Amino acid sequence: MGRLVAPEEFWVQLRAGVNVADASRAVGVSYWTGYCWLAEVGGPAALGLERKGGGRPWGGRMSEEVRDVFWAELRRGATISAASEVVGVARRTGSAWLKEAGGVRPCVTNPELEATITAGSGQLSFTDRCRIEDLVKIGYKPARIADLLDRARSTITRELNRGRRDDRRYRAVIAQDRVDQNRRRAGRPSKLVVGSRLFDEVVERLGKRHSPEQIAGRLRRDFPDDPEMWVSHETIYQALYVRPKSELAKQVKDALRTGRARRKPQGRQPQPKLKGMIGIADRPAEAEDRAVPGHWEGDLILGAGCQSAIGTLVERTTGFLLLLHLPDDHTAATVADAMSAAIGRLPEQLWRSLTWDQGSEMALHTKITEKTGLPIYFCDPHSPWQRGSNENINGLLRQYFPKGTDLSFYGPGMLDQVAAEVNARPRKRLGFETPAEALQRLLSEPTEPVASTA
Repeated sequence: MGRLVAPEEFWVQLRAGVNVADASRAVGVSYWTGYCWLAEVGGPAALGLERKGGGRPWGGRMSEEVRDVFWAELRRGATISAASEVVGVARRTGSAWLKEAGGVRPCVTNPELEATITAGSGQLSFTDRCRIEDLVKIGYKPARIADLLDRARSTITRELNRGRRDDRRYRAVIAQDRVDQNRRRAGRPSKLVVGSRLFDEVVERLGKRHSPEQIAGRLRRDFPDDPEMWVSHETIYQALYVRPKSELAKQVKDALRTGRARRKPQGRQPQPKLKGMIGIADRPAEAEDRAVPGHWEGDLILGAGCQSAIGTLVERTTGFLLLLHLPDDHTAATVADAMSAAIGRLPEQLWRSLTWDQGSEMALHTKITEKTGLPIYFCDPHSPWQRGSNENINGLLRQYFPKGTDLSFYGPGMLDQVAAEVNARPRKRLGFETPAEALQRLLSEPTEPVASTA
């Protein structure tokens, strides 16, 4: 079957002002066929016809300018229906355009709204919350809102959670009400008022060495029908630690079992500082009793302004000392090089483990282990007693390297001289044998555990 040829009646209808769809229907074809006939002859201009209105052009497809307007409306935060209405097409047409573009809405940008936003600092004001509501309503993401308000992204995320209703939409009024409510609650007077029955009960029970949690639980049990005699353990802790000059803190100064002057941090524990670190709890048990030599402890002693440093290594069994020369700085790379060089100065069987604190100078500890085969273990935070031998020797070394001096002045020869002098001091725990003598004895006795190391 051949292709249809446009009948003369079709052209007559068009010249009479009938639209393409009606002219096509009059001759018994679809409007799509009519648009194709019109396009083949060069469009309405070839027939001397003028386009009427601002709808679909004679070619049967919206122009790129119309689509640009559609995308611009989406970027301003308009819905598909609203953007389609602006350019004069059906919603399903707008949805089809979006689908053709991959189904992803363009990033929202509304210069007019952004121009009304003033970046600030500190707590969010009600005006800030109104701006956040406007931005969220048109599709702005938390990261972009944080940039516009010059706040942390976490601040905006918490704010969005605070102001959401049951329908999960953010409302500035709800967020502000919750903030005001929390402020009023924070300003409430403490239940532990001096002279009250509750205060006397808490003081008496703290005097009996009851913990705040035990007191809070027992008060509810002893006074089940009297809410005025109930108090949370957190309130008691607040009175003791947050307000250390309160009357309760004065009266029960020594009542708590731990005797701490400050409260132990609550909630999530800090993450390890160094990647791939192995804690001291995994160190071999043989390192604890000093019976087997080859387990070392290390640290840095710092000079004036923490600008210079000397590395110290102490063997736990003999107390033998090695000093690391750090000529330019005490970065991780410098310490790693010095450590690798020092390990090569003694026999391999004398290196079973090394214990260090969680300082950043050991950020390359895995490279040290890979290069030398020495496993490195790290102390718990703020626990210098887990490196007792090293802490003692560092205090002794301050006789040679006083605090506040420039430690870069001491070269390798001077450090070796100081180490030799320290290693020649007799030690009581060694039966007044010197560390140097103890180390030499271990190396010269093949029957000792050192010699049997694999």
